Amino acid sequence: MPALAVIVPCRLESTRFPRKLLHVIKGKPLVLWVAERITAEAPDFPLWFAVDHPLLAECIEGAGFRAILTASNHPSGTDRLAEANRTVRASYVLNVQADEPLVTGGQLQALARLIQGDAPMATLCTPFKRAEDFANPNQVKVVKSDDGRALYFSRSPMPYARDLNGKVDDAWVTAHPCYKHLGLYAYRADFLEKFVRMPPGRLEQIERLEQLRVLENGYPIAIDVTSDPTIGVDTPEDAVRFEEALEGK
Repeated sequence: MPALAVIVPCRLESTRFPRKLLHVIKGKPLVLWVAERITAEAPDFPLWFAVDHPLLAECIEGAGFRAILTASNHPSGTDRLAEANRTVRASYVLNVQADEPLVTGGQLQALARLIQGDAPMATLCTPFKRAEDFANPNQVKVVKSDDGRALYFSRSPMPYARDLNGKVDDAWVTAHPCYKHLGLYAYRADFLEKFVRMPPGRLEQIERLEQLRVLENGYPIAIDVTSDPTIGVDTPEDAVRFEEALEGK
């Protein structure tokens, strides 16, 4: 039974990018880029993939990684994570998204440090650099306290620049600064089980942001800032960006 493990929830179908985890980039499915990246960046962290379909399990296990087949009808990746950890039985679980092929060892080490503190859940953020991204509802914003706690997550730009009527430029976004939430999480195992039993919260359902359920129920989320670059592959265009990043290395 590992004290800490990385578990990657994987869903075969995706609305914006069908079967994206099996999309081949430079001869390799996206999910294997993620697997190899985690192994290279954090070789001391045990790694599992929680999958919803035998095709994903076949791909992952065929490359020498560990897969756990979970129920196909989970409403979220967190529910899939919780089911998988009933097999893994880690005391602390790091949740890496299956479409984040540039996760870094520094990010994983930061999550591991945070989750062994006094908060039952932890996550990361990174400074916005462009006003265009700050305004994009698909790039989630987070505001945090000075002592490293997430205060709120939203798809709306926040903080709102009242004196500028919200019309900000790149320099304003960089100077204040404003933070983009990254889809990397850590949980204490007991809290992970508690979380998936909580009913969806009111704010969570409005914003469509699952992490708000934690704040609505009064639990703290520890948060740290990372400057490590990342590319989330949500669309075919993102896959092209990732391929271009590989070619730039």
